[in-house]
Amino acid sequence: MTAYILRRLWQMAPTMLGVILLVFFLFNWVGGDPAYILAGKMSNAEQIANIRTQLGIDQPYYVQLWIFIKQIVTFNFGNSWSTGEAVSSIIGTRLGPSLTVLIPLTIIETLIAIALALAIAFKRGSLTDRSVMIACTVGMSVSILVYIIVGQYFFAYKLGMFPVQGWGNHFAENLFKYSALPILIALAVGVAPNLRLFRTFVLDEVNQDYVRTARAKGVSESRVKWVHVLRNASIPIITHVMSNLPALLIGAFLIERFFSIPGIGREVILAVERSDFPVIKAITVYVAAATMFFNLLTDLLYQAVDPRVQLK
Repeated sequence: MTAYILRRLWQMAPTMLGVILLVFFLFNWVGGDPAYILAGKMSNAEQIANIRTQLGIDQPYYVQLWIFIKQIVTFNFGNSWSTGEAVSSIIGTRLGPSLTVLIPLTIIETLIAIALALAIAFKRGSLTDRSVMIACTVGMSVSILVYIIVGQYFFAYKLGMFPVQGWGNHFAENLFKYSALPILIALAVGVAPNLRLFRTFVLDEVNQDYVRTARAKGVSESRVKWVHVLRNASIPIITHVMSNLPALLIGAFLIERFFSIPGIGREVILAVERSDFPVIKAITVYVAAATMFFNLLTDLLYQAVDPRVQLK
């Protein structure tokens, strides 16, 4: 196991280098000159030159690349161009609110989708199965903006069950008060596509020979469902869930924006609006690193779920 992990970490090095070169190329050749953006329209050549010197973008490209690599290794991307706050501090303070919403959301959403997928897959073609699939299709056809607006108006404004917006200073308050409605709305949006996908994974296993063999041996239907089928269907389910985790941090920007949650997704949107390149570059690199880490973790979970899986 240790040898496998070390080998995978070594294989990540060229991928990470490719990400670094791609990000550096995009922001230096395609992104334009940030000095003109920061200086504004009423600037002169001297002001632009001073800004370029302060940012270090007047240096040769190989020097800028080396500085960028050192920033990644030391986790120090300098300061935000728009606020002056340290980029590491921005990411550190924004990560907590995002995880407060996304971790409970992912756990609850996955458990609900798995339970419903197992329940309806064994009743394929029944009225219940068709009704649930129609409900999922209808739910997926509605924009998340509709869920957010209706949820805020009905549950927060009319019924007063939740605050419309806001964020506190205590974890319990944020989790049970401010995150409750965003999590419920995200569940309404996310359960339907996951349920349809997980149902397909379960159906692929239901028709396998080992299921018919287990039934022929007199194994109870609940054990067939929750032990034999779930164990084999869990491998593609784990792949789907783990591969989506890094993207969820960025993809939740609508939830964070409408509910004023100071998370990573909201920060990315603000950084793009302000052309705050240090923040964007840091988050891009960290998301790429997180993606590779979760891919490794997925393989290790395969081994934990099914010891027959051989890691190579």
